[in-house]
Amino acid sequence: MARDLVGYGEHPPRIEWPGGATVAVSVVVNFEEGAERSIAAGDPRDEDVHVFGGWQADPTKRSLMKESYFEYGSRAGIWRILSLLRRYEVPATFMACGMALEKSPEVGPAIVREGHEICAHGYRWAGTVGMEPDEELAEIRRCVAAIEKMAGIRPKGWYVRDGITENTRALLLGEGFLYDSNSYGDDLPYFVPTERGDQLVVPYSGDANDGRFWGNASLATGNELFEVCRDTLDFLATEADGVPRMMSLGIHSRIGGRPSVASGIQSFLQYAVARDDVWFATRAEIAEWWLSAVRSGAAETSEAATA
Repeated sequence: MARDLVGYGEHPPRIEWPGGATVAVSVVVNFEEGAERSIAAGDPRDEDVHVFGGWQADPTKRSLMKESYFEYGSRAGIWRILSLLRRYEVPATFMACGMALEKSPEVGPAIVREGHEICAHGYRWAGTVGMEPDEELAEIRRCVAAIEKMAGIRPKGWYVRDGITENTRALLLGEGFLYDSNSYGDDLPYFVPTERGDQLVVPYSGDANDGRFWGNASLATGNELFEVCRDTLDFLATEADGVPRMMSLGIHSRIGGRPSVASGIQSFLQYAVARDDVWFATRAEIAEWWLSAVRSGAAETSEAATA
């Protein structure tokens, strides 16, 4: 599969968002708790991650302390985030691991009840890099089956932690997926050719993301997250000039669900919903809108529009 280093280049398509919005904002909540590698789950090693500014435990020994950091997300964080989204009437895409939903059976129905989207995030919190096609297909189907069982819906999108293979997108098309988000390569949706046709990619982002609070944290307060998100939205809106823009806000229930970080998320939601140039949408809604515009011929390039 050849790399595409060009993309839309200087002339991105002019696709109008609903209501004349200049920026489509996609709030993504990652629900992974219980699906991480852990000795308690039978894995040979615990998840080898740094948390809260750099604290780390020996991954070859079970760490109840480390487990508790993950448990916060399913015990408390997820419910705080759902409450925030409800308060500001913002739809979100929950990238949920199948195993995580199985271990927290109340979460899937709550996400669906609140009108949010569930995107398949793998059965485990991992990726498919290095898998053979039959092994990868089994992983996709196992994840979908878990989501269908625990939430009663079939996911339209796919995103996994450690990345995908050259075969993933053809497999997803064969399984009826609408889009995948395993890319950080653009600000707008785009198509990738496969042997089964073109797969729509709705790219993700790692900068407006609460993951920056973990590890050797570069952010220290919720207000700093708010400033990053506000500046991202402001710049995209100023830059738009008739060309659509898309912003992703990444949240993790064990991180963004903590009060100090949630305060920054709350400030951003309050700021963004007050604007009249923002369309809050799930990733499936963005994908469907983009596909509809392309199929109807409304996706005029910015070069043609100014000719």
